[in-house]
Amino acid sequence: MDSSVTGPAAAPLSIAAVERDTGLSKDTLRIWERRYGFPQPLRDAVGERIYPPDQVEKLRLLKRLLDSGHRPGKLAALGIDELLALGGTPMARGTTVELIPGLAALLRAHDVPGLRGLLQQGLMTHGLERFVVEQVVPMNHAVGDAWMRGELTVAQEHLYTEALQLVLRQAIGAMPVPPAGGPLVLMATLPQEAHGVGLLMAEAMLALRGWRCISLGVKVPIDDLVRAAERVEADVVALSFAPSFKPAQALDALVELRRRLPARTRVWAGGSNPALHRRLPTGVEAVTDIALVPRLEEDFRLAAATPPA
Repeated sequence: MDSSVTGPAAAPLSIAAVERDTGLSKDTLRIWERRYGFPQPLRDAVGERIYPPDQVEKLRLLKRLLDSGHRPGKLAALGIDELLALGGTPMARGTTVELIPGLAALLRAHDVPGLRGLLQQGLMTHGLERFVVEQVVPMNHAVGDAWMRGELTVAQEHLYTEALQLVLRQAIGAMPVPPAGGPLVLMATLPQEAHGVGLLMAEAMLALRGWRCISLGVKVPIDDLVRAAERVEADVVALSFAPSFKPAQALDALVELRRRLPARTRVWAGGSNPALHRRLPTGVEAVTDIALVPRLEEDFRLAAATPPA
């Protein structure tokens, strides 16, 4: 594990430090300790909880798996190797993820200008579509895996997300204004979903194809989303669902949204949530890979150009 995160001696961490490092609250840590027998903190000289490095590593893995929809009671008794296998991560423990050359070092140094410059260089080299499909997608997975292994902190993961969103917004903002009368997509996440990177990636792909894109951002109530779609006469409503969104809630929300939207308005549901691999309501199309957006866009235009039977 990287010494820049845990320190040269890999000393035990206080409960406050574990909360910052893993994103698990102090109350959650105490509840798990009572309910599941894990974690099992030591005590320092004044009787405060301190957590050995191996427990902190396991807590990081638990947090990532919880965000993917797993339940804590089924995970607490598993070992680290079992958790890694459950998460489907392909790398051996302790390996350092380089992502794209120089990215990991910039994140660890909290070098914001260097990070933005590196991402912009990738954008200029590959062009926006290839940058999103060929670089951003694997980078997102690699940064998440690096955080899960303790190679990046929560703050460094957030630093990456903020820099990426800025670069994508600037690229989208530099595009020509799409023609009036072209297809219009309304984009948002629901109140339980705070992750907006997927929306930006889809917006970039559609803006390249001349779509008018209106992003409402994250945590938008269904009532507001329906009213906005009716007001702007949206051709498509596009939602993003991270793995942490409860699949049953995602399906219920898609059923309600499809029922309340006009029949002419399509619904696209994107992301890596398990719900998108299940049977979706009629009239809802899954976008489980950002590379599918061009085909979905072509299908829309073909259907729009085909006169009704």
